[in-house]
Amino acid sequence: MKRLLILIMLATIACNKLQAQLVVVNTEATSDLLMAPNLGLEVVTGNHSSVGVNFLYSPKVLGFGLKLTAIQPEYRYWFSYRPVNKWFVGVGGIGAMFSGPFKGKYYDGYGIGLGLTYGYVWNVTNRLNIEVHSGFGAFFYNRKEYFEGDNYDVDYTDNGAQRANAKGYYLLPTRIGISVSYILK
Repeated sequence: MKRLLILIMLATIACNKLQAQLVVVNTEATSDLLMAPNLGLEVVTGNHSSVGVNFLYSPKVLGFGLKLTAIQPEYRYWFSYRPVNKWFVGVGGIGAMFSGPFKGKYYDGYGIGLGLTYGYVWNVTNRLNIEVHSGFGAFFYNRKEYFEGDNYDVDYTDNGAQRANAKGYYLLPTRIGISVSYILK
């Protein structure tokens, strides 16, 4: 958690050094409702482009014991000549760590993924925006997966070292939601 706060502070300092660039802070309302709050930062890099990153942390997704930490960098191409306005398409990644019980099993692992996002932004005021977006991609994972009653320390070791017993990929939504954004400068 300390690393996340340091990263956010460094990103904020870097954004303050940018002159005449739009800097946007956002949160995804859909994730907040799922008890997985997030915070995003987006910087306009040209007439049609922006780069952003979202951080997500939840000690209990949907009230279950599943802990989730994720980071989602993204590059966006804006179809209008005014970034952070109207239609966009984006290419993004995701890196996540997760652990906890879910449907009678315990999961502990990490994953990375890549996906495409498509969305639309409405300007409510000069500084406040509402964004609707949807994304789809591949998520590759490596995890320890076992039934909650198992003794993982004994059952899943190889020469004394714990090993992951499940790996693969999912094709799934990488970003779906409604975001609220505030333009800082």
